[in-house]
Amino acid sequence: MAMQTREHDDDDAELSEINITPFIDVMLVLLIIFMVAAPLSTVDVPVDLPVSEARPEKRPDKPLFVTIKPDLTLAIGNDPITREGLVQAIDVATVLKRDTRIFVRADKAVPYGELMTILNKLRIGGYLKVALVGLEGTGAVEPPSPGPAKP
Repeated sequence: MAMQTREHDDDDAELSEINITPFIDVMLVLLIIFMVAAPLSTVDVPVDLPVSEARPEKRPDKPLFVTIKPDLTLAIGNDPITREGLVQAIDVATVLKRDTRIFVRADKAVPYGELMTILNKLRIGGYLKVALVGLEGTGAVEPPSPGPAKP
């Protein structure tokens, strides 16, 4: 027959209680990890970034490419042009349709200021739909080296 004694009841009472000390220890360790890691994952420079809703667009049947070569000469398609004749040559190629999208390709060696000069000429000429052409890559872009390597 089953009889319960007082000792047996005390053992069951102790086993039925949950020991939360290890749980609290784990939570405190996680709290410390997140407190240390959170400031490291943010950027120090405050910037209000715009939202991009860029989606791939259908390529036109005959795209108009303006190319800036490494020697800073210009070409529309395969035809070389002068800087002064850029807007006039685009006017002829687009039959004065100012809403035509212009694709600008520039070599890596072209300084940023030169690219901006060409973009400004296009804007002043009335061509506001300008797209910059680049290669699609899968790897990360390496940052420029700070200077020549020291021996």
